[in-house]
Amino acid sequence: MDSLVTAAARALAAGDPLGALNRVALRDDAPALALRGIAMAQLGDFARARSLLRRAARAFGAKEAVARARCAVAEAEIALASRDLAFPAKMLDAARVTLEAHGDRVNAAHARHLEIRRLLLIGRVDEAEESLAGLDPAPLPPALKAAHELVVAGIAMRRLRTKPARAALARAARAARRAGIPALTAEVESASLTLTTPAARLIARGEARPLLLEEVEALLASGALVVDACRHAVRDARVVVSLARRPVLFALARALAEAWPGEVPRDTLVARAFGAKHADDSHRARLRVEIGRLRATLRALASVSATRRGFALTPQGASEIVVLARPVEEQHAAVLAFLTDGESWSSSALALALGASQRTVQRALDSLAATGKVQSFGHGRARRWMTPPVPGFTTTLLLPAPLPND
Repeated sequence: MDSLVTAAARALAAGDPLGALNRVALRDDAPALALRGIAMAQLGDFARARSLLRRAARAFGAKEAVARARCAVAEAEIALASRDLAFPAKMLDAARVTLEAHGDRVNAAHARHLEIRRLLLIGRVDEAEESLAGLDPAPLPPALKAAHELVVAGIAMRRLRTKPARAALARAARAARRAGIPALTAEVESASLTLTTPAARLIARGEARPLLLEEVEALLASGALVVDACRHAVRDARVVVSLARRPVLFALARALAEAWPGEVPRDTLVARAFGAKHADDSHRARLRVEIGRLRATLRALASVSATRRGFALTPQGASEIVVLARPVEEQHAAVLAFLTDGESWSSSALALALGASQRTVQRALDSLAATGKVQSFGHGRARRWMTPPVPGFTTTLLLPAPLPND
């Protein structure tokens, strides 16, 4: 490479896209096109960046396998940054194999990190953790070490392992300082806020208070029976009973848990479970059926007993019953949880991340837009949705991922 291309590459590595463009902005040879594409990506113009990288890949030709593979990795990184989660994973994997075969270990590791970040983003935590286990961060440059530790921290936080997450973030901060890239340092600082802002609310004996992630971790390991409104499950330290597909039973369990150690009147349970303003005989008959189902479902954790006015929940072995609720009760909280990362999302990417249909996600977005909670730009397939981060709480427990014992 000539001196200008080398200087531009060093500027990009140091997080200086304008400095890189000053050196190669008027050139159309393959290396310059690739560097211009990466620079435009760092400046946030993803469409232009993708176009330049594709031109560069064509210009390199079939004989420049390593250069083409690097362009593919850069394009995959742009897809991830622009939340195009449907980008072809096979293309990224093929690029990684090519880079490994030609001894480019650093860019091969970068390619693997991109796939791991994608898996983590769509909630496939087990696969992300398994893939990460095969990576040794020791020989990586500081910037990639910081990215590696951010992934380690992300997996740990989704697993509610706050001590390993805190240690990984500390290592990421040290690596980011050595890299000297302000944007990377800011990303580490932003990730660290997850551990110091409320992640959920604890509701017990008629009172509610916010919880940090480490407090949620301690609660789930305690002797309490937890009705988990973040994952729609009932759990103690040993057993987890999922009610994610049984919303009526979960509504009853939550109402009974919020009233513990007291009882809940039948009419109140009818309103909470069925949405009926006035309970009639058919509602009461249905309530008896659903209470019977709840009693059978929770028999390993708690008993549901009838009282003169209604029903009460009694733990089998736990010392108390509490409710773990979302930091903000919102009908479309899971959609908002992804949008609060500050990036722009397409409805198709949200559907993939949430495991829902695109039409369901679109209805949720339209509802949120009507209340001013999200906004869109672009049209058709280029339409993107975003919202400013909601201040005051972290969205970790709103994202689709397993919690301990799941």
